[in-house]
Amino acid sequence: MSSFPHVTIEGYPRVGANRELKKALESYWAGRISADDFTSAAHSLRVDTYARLRDLGLSEDYAIPADVAYYDQVLETALTVGLIGGGSEISLDEEFALARGNSEKAPLEMTKWFDTNYHYLVPEVGTDAITPRAARILRIVEEARDAGYTVRPYLVGPVTLLALAKAAEGAGDPLERLSELTDAYAAILTELAEAGIDWIQLSEPALVADLGPGDARLAELARETYTRLLEPAVGESRPNILVSTPYGSLRAGLDVLAAAAPEALHVDLAPATLVLDSDYPQRVAAAVPADTQLVAGLIDGRNVWAADLAERSEVLSSLGDREVSVSTSVSLQHVPHTVAAETDLPVDVVSWLAFADEKIAEAAALAGGDEEAAARSERAVRTRRESARTRVEAVQNRTAALPDGEVARTPDFAGRQEAQKALGLPTLPTTTIGSFPQTTEIRKARADHRSGALTDEQYTEALRQEVADVITLQEELGIDVLVHGEPERNDMVQYFAELLDGFVVTQNGWVQSYGSRCTRPPIVVGDVSRPEAMTVEWARYAQSLSDRPVKGMLTGPVTILAWSFVRDDVPLAVSADQIALALADEVNDLAEAGISIIQIDEPALRELLPLREDDRPAYLDWSIRSFRLVALDAKPETQIHTHLCYSEFGQIIDAVAALDADVTSIEAARSRMELLVDLNENFHSEIGPGIWDIHSPRVPSVEELTSLIEAALTHVPAERLWINPDCGLKTRGYEETKASLENMVEARRNVLAAHGWG
Repeated sequence: MSSFPHVTIEGYPRVGANRELKKALESYWAGRISADDFTSAAHSLRVDTYARLRDLGLSEDYAIPADVAYYDQVLETALTVGLIGGGSEISLDEEFALARGNSEKAPLEMTKWFDTNYHYLVPEVGTDAITPRAARILRIVEEARDAGYTVRPYLVGPVTLLALAKAAEGAGDPLERLSELTDAYAAILTELAEAGIDWIQLSEPALVADLGPGDARLAELARETYTRLLEPAVGESRPNILVSTPYGSLRAGLDVLAAAAPEALHVDLAPATLVLDSDYPQRVAAAVPADTQLVAGLIDGRNVWAADLAERSEVLSSLGDREVSVSTSVSLQHVPHTVAAETDLPVDVVSWLAFADEKIAEAAALAGGDEEAAARSERAVRTRRESARTRVEAVQNRTAALPDGEVARTPDFAGRQEAQKALGLPTLPTTTIGSFPQTTEIRKARADHRSGALTDEQYTEALRQEVADVITLQEELGIDVLVHGEPERNDMVQYFAELLDGFVVTQNGWVQSYGSRCTRPPIVVGDVSRPEAMTVEWARYAQSLSDRPVKGMLTGPVTILAWSFVRDDVPLAVSADQIALALADEVNDLAEAGISIIQIDEPALRELLPLREDDRPAYLDWSIRSFRLVALDAKPETQIHTHLCYSEFGQIIDAVAALDADVTSIEAARSRMELLVDLNENFHSEIGPGIWDIHSPRVPSVEELTSLIEAALTHVPAERLWINPDCGLKTRGYEETKASLENMVEARRNVLAAHGWG
C-alpha cells in the first residue's frame, strides 16, 4: 500500500475560485440547465481543482482529499453511508429536496458546523435499515483516477455523524444506531479496497468538543467504532484509515484513538488551539505510537494571516524525533481561494495574508524547510507587528475607560416594558427580520455605481425608490413593525466593515456558508472605530414614509467578529468592546433621529461558543458585555430587539436571556418550536420564534403557519409573542416573499380570532 503523503490538507473550498458550483447550482434550481449539464459542470470543477492542488504541491498519491459535496459534506456522508434517504439510490432532485425542501416536504434542519459560520444539514435518523450507497464515493474516486489523480476519499466519521444528528419523530437516540452504522462504513471500506483504494479519511471533530453525550462517552463510542473498523471481520479488507480531528484538541479521545492505532491520525495544532491547550503537542507526541503516521495540522485553516513559520517549526519540533506529515488544522473551506485574486487591498496588508492556496504553499514550505518561504514569513510577521495600521491610541484610550465587568441598562426590563407601551403595538405584533429581496435591479445598480455608470445621486435615488416600495408593500400586507429592506447593504457584516475604520474588505474572498450561499468575510486589521453615522439617514428616510414604527437595523459586535477574519494579536474581547462602542454611537444617533425600535442582530452568538465547557464562561462574559455596551445608553422607551438564527441555542439560553434585549427573535421553524422548550424563568424578554423558514424556496401555507403560532403559544404567553420569519429575506424572491408574508399575516389573524383576542 502507498505510504501517507508528506504534505496534505484537511479539505479545500468546494465552490470554485469563481463560484462555479454556486452558479451551476442556482442555474439548475432555476431550470436554466439540465441535470446532465449540472453534473458535467460539477465534474469539470472537481477535476480542475485536482489539477490546481497538484500544481500547488499536493503531488503525492492521496495528498488531495476528495471532500466532495453538491450542497453539504454531512448530507453527502449521510447519503453515502445510508443513514438517511432509505435504501434505494437517491436522485439529484431528492437530494436537493432534503437540503432545500420543496412544495411537498420541508428541508432538513440546518445549524452551524462546530464553531464556524458554515451551516450543515442535520440528519434525521429514523428506524429504517442503514443501507450504504458505496457507489456515490466510488464514482468520485474513479472520476479522479480517469483524469490522472489519486485522491483520498473523505467521509464524516460515524461517531461525529450520529453525534450531530437528531432523532426522527418516534425514533430513539441516533447514537443507539452506531453499531449498525459502523457496519455500513465497514462495507464501504471493503468496496473501496476492492477498487484498489489505499487510503480513506474519516473526520471525527466531535471528539474535540463537549457535545451532549459528553467527552468520555464519545471517546468510548470511538473506541468501539474504530476497534471494529481497524480490525475487519474475517474475509473483509479495507484501505488505510486517516482519522482526522479538526477544530480543537482531543482530550479523552486522544488515548482512545492512539490505542486504536489507525494508520494515520490528524491533530489540530493551530495557534488558536494551543492558546487553549498549550501542552497539546507534547501530549500528542507522548500518546501516538510510532507506527501511526502523525499528521500535524500546523497551518491554520480558520484565519487568513500568513503563518509564522519559525513558530510553527518549533511546534513541529516539539512532536519529537519521528516522521510527521504536515497538514492544515481544519478544512480550507473556511477561507477564500487565493490572495492573488485581490487587487484592491492595501499593499502592506496583502503581504500579511494567506488564503487557501497560499496555506498549501506554507504547508509545503514547513515540511520541506524552505528558507526563502521562512524569510517571507518573518517579514510578514514583523511588518504587521510594527504597522501603525494596527494600533490607534484614541480607540485604545476610549476602550480602556470602560467600566470593568458586567454592565447593565437601566431601568430593568419591567420598567422599560412599561415605557414602551407608548409604541401602541397590538397583540402578536408582526415584523420581519431586516432585509428584503435583493433584486437583479438592485444588484445591477450597485455594480453600475461601482463601475461609474451610475452617479452617487442616481444610485441613491434607486435605493430610495426600493425603500419606498418595501415600506409600501409592508403596509399593504398589514405588517405592524416595518423595516427599510436594506437595499444599500451587500451583506450584513461587510456593509459595516466598509464604514468602520480598522477593517479591510476583499473583492473575491468568497467563502461558502451553506449550499450555494457564499459570503466575503471582512478582515479586522487593527483597532476599530466609527468615523461617521452608518445607518441613520436610511432609517430616517424610511420612517418618514410611514406612521408605523420602522426598525433601525444594526449587526452586533459578536456577529461582526464571527463573520470576519479577526485579529490574532489581541483578544477577541478587545475587538468586541471597540466595535460595541462604535455601534453604541450609532444607537444614540438613531434614537436622536426618531427611531423608536432598534434591532441589534447577534445570530452568531452561539457560533463562537468554545467547544470545551471550561472555556465557555469567559467567552459568554465578554460577548454578553459587548452586546449590552451597544444598548447601554438607550432610553427606556427605545425598544431594543436582537435576532439569532441557525444554531442550537438551547445550550446557551441563559446567555441569550442575559443579553437583556426587549424583544428576541430566533430561528424556530425547521425545528417546529423545539427551542421554546428550553425557555425558563430567566428568559424575560418578548420573543419572536420564526415561523417561516426563509432558507427554503417553499411558501408555507396559512395552516402550517397557524399551527406553528399555536405551538409557540404553548410556551410563550400572547403578550410576549411576536410573529416573524426565521431570518432576513435577502435571498428570497419577491413573489414568494409576498405570498409567504401574506400567509403569515393571515395565520396571525386566524389565531387572534380563534382566541377571541380581537
